[in-house]
Amino acid sequence: MTAPNAQTSKYHFEVLKTCKQTGARLGLLHTPHGEIRTPIYMPVGTAATVKAMTPREMEEIGTQILLSNTYHLHLRPGEDLIREAGGLHRFMGWNHPILTDSGGFQVFSLSGIRKIKEEGVTFQSHLDGSRRFISPEVSMDIQHALGADIIMAFDVCSAYPCDYDTAKAAMERTHRWAARCRIHHTDGDQALFGIVQGAFYKDLRVESAKVLADMDFIGYGIGGLSVGEPKPIMYEMLEAIMPHMPGAKPRYLMGVGSPDCLIEGALRGVDMFDCVLATRIARNGTCFTSQGRLVIKNAQYARDFGPIDEDCDCYACRNFSRAYIRHLFKAQEITGARLTSIHNLRFLLHLMENVRQAIQEDRLGDFRTEFFRRYDMSRNF
Repeated sequence: MTAPNAQTSKYHFEVLKTCKQTGARLGLLHTPHGEIRTPIYMPVGTAATVKAMTPREMEEIGTQILLSNTYHLHLRPGEDLIREAGGLHRFMGWNHPILTDSGGFQVFSLSGIRKIKEEGVTFQSHLDGSRRFISPEVSMDIQHALGADIIMAFDVCSAYPCDYDTAKAAMERTHRWAARCRIHHTDGDQALFGIVQGAFYKDLRVESAKVLADMDFIGYGIGGLSVGEPKPIMYEMLEAIMPHMPGAKPRYLMGVGSPDCLIEGALRGVDMFDCVLATRIARNGTCFTSQGRLVIKNAQYARDFGPIDEDCDCYACRNFSRAYIRHLFKAQEITGARLTSIHNLRFLLHLMENVRQAIQEDRLGDFRTEFFRRYDMSRNF
């Protein structure tokens, strides 16, 4: 089923190369605010900012695209104010691509204070307790006002674990809501992505991929994973749906951003990833490294004058020691959290640069083997 309003021609995705070892894709997504080289990790700026980072710093570490959150921006400061400011790009000072999620996952996470009906979702604001309502049409209207390059259909996310009937009902409602979003989406300057659901049942995931493919979205999110299930189950779901995902459209695995999952996802054909993990753990003094997790506040680093990671080219690793950054955390200086945020974000962006290079050279399988030879999974996330 193709909705009557044609999708915008301002967005075009090219698969530039397929890795001979793994089948992973090297791609290029064209948007009005610039090209995005894939596979890509997308940092998350929930409230129109990546915590502890400025837009200039995000450019310096190689960020191609940022995410912001429809739910949070709707509550504060409100989409009307952002539209009055000239849209999200101008409001937050970021002149590169932006993706906004639909608010579906945030509403899902408010399980105790929301009620889902066919029309939409009624919920209480986590800020002031006020009653709010979001439907597929309202989500589209909010995202149109925000003005991001890529916007997401409003979906229903199932918990882990959940029974088959619950997962099927959520998936079918997601499909009906996707069709309503598709019809209501009229802004030719924005690309609308559908979201595959189906929880942890392969037949439902395949059905969802097929139904959404028939709706002919610009791209496709894969939602409802990384919600507490073991990682092998997530990989099984990806392997089940990939043969049924449109090959000429970008594939976005939502809410996934640990180093191991980025590699495993790209290897299975994912083009886009996002997650708040990098900055969330950074503010607690936890760092990504090529050997695994490092908690820089630990006493063992008090006299360690080496960088967070010898292989990292970020500003923090080029200029400061573990001992110094540990001191900043112990002294409760905000600079410590800023340096670890710079490092964690750059680490993931650089990792994806290496993944793209490995795909280009038909050696992603070898790259994966070498990465996990050094990476201590007992220190994973």
